[in-house]
Amino acid sequence: MSSAPPKTLLIVDDSRVSRMMIRTLVAARKPHWTLQECESGDEALARLAHGVPDYVTMDINMPGTIGTDVAERILQAYPQVRMVVFSANVQATHQARAAAMGACFVPKPVSERSVQQALAFFDEAA
Repeated sequence: MSSAPPKTLLIVDDSRVSRMMIRTLVAARKPHWTLQECESGDEALARLAHGVPDYVTMDINMPGTIGTDVAERILQAYPQVRMVVFSANVQATHQARAAAMGACFVPKPVSERSVQQALAFFDEAA
């Protein structure tokens, strides 16, 4: 068993199905991680007052503040956080913005392959 402290992943997506799929697929591969969920970027920002996660998956199109704006705010305040932007918006501008802020862009739909891509990005930090 690894002596590394357990990691925390915050899943931010207004789609309950997407959150459930990410949670299920991550839990199968990283059973010791703490998994948290938020339905909006604004909820995610409020949650940071209670602790900063190691990793975040962020949808772009959600009610309230757009996900890329939330991701940028989180990364500016907490540059140690590893961020994956999950989105069906695969336009080059969204991908470029994610890359510019140091995040990994992963296209939706959420699948075993896309979650594995996110986990590979998170594991690069280890």
